Amino acid sequence: MGRWAFMKSDIGANRRTMTDCKFLFSNGVITSSPDVPPVATLLQSHPGAYTTTRTHSDGACILFWERHLRRLSNSARILLSRDPRLLFKPEKSELSLPPSLVESSAWDSAVESLVKDSVDQVLPIALREGLRKEGEELAITALVSGNVEKLRGMESASGSDSPAEMLDVYVHLAGYVALAFDRPEGAARLAVVGRGRSVAEAKYSDWVRLRKPLERLRPTSVTELLLSNDGDHLLEGCLTNFFVVRRREGKGVGENPYEVQTAPISDGVLPGIIRQLVLEYVFPLYIHFDLDTYIS
Repeated sequence: MGRWAFMKSDIGANRRTMTDCKFLFSNGVITSSPDVPPVATLLQSHPGAYTTTRTHSDGACILFWERHLRRLSNSARILLSRDPRLLFKPEKSELSLPPSLVESSAWDSAVESLVKDSVDQVLPIALREGLRKEGEELAITALVSGNVEKLRGMESASGSDSPAEMLDVYVHLAGYVALAFDRPEGAARLAVVGRGRSVAEAKYSDWVRLRKPLERLRPTSVTELLLSNDGDHLLEGCLTNFFVVRRREGKGVGENPYEVQTAPISDGVLPGIIRQLVLEYVFPLYIHFDLDTYIS
């Protein structure tokens, strides 16, 4: 098959250096260090869809923010329609969702507005407080969680079925130092450990809990765990999308000598932000793109 290499990004829930600078915005209340839990604790404590990005240029902008907002609202919609328990996590009774809520055309704009407004409130404060060390950015995790009590209130009241009325939004900020991939410690070391995620098209907080048994299997030298349903077709990492960059064999004259491989969405992988950016970058360069990651 020729030589191949792993390609990933430091954006999202990848391994990175986190510092003690932390803020949490929830239901209009801002909490700062040391009372803010680690982001993994927050995600394991609340159901829902989430996304993680970071600031850039000393907090001047948020990387791919509009893409993250769209992916977050889409993940929440997928959970609502396919497995509401991953969004609400009710303890006892079955959920009764108003049909108009699931099919609401206002869903995306409502969710994106909720998250954007929350980030706009806490980010300036986090930047102004000056708790970051020199060279740090801020990792931003936004979690949209269904509130069962609010949902029941909507069921008993007549009127609007706005998504905003049954969702809680949590925004977690933490100081961030990106790993440098031009250093030996920045290289990826991989191991295949488990089957693909359920409802893989959505990014949801319960996966943080579900992947813990897999993390216990991770050798100390391995930086990312890969998922596969058969041991041959590689789907994605526990934390990242997965790409293979390899030199092609038997290419035609004038053809690009490299190709990029990744699993198709239909195989059960997250439509990640970096995945889409790689696709957009590769096509104009006439690099062959293969929607498969079969490694023998």
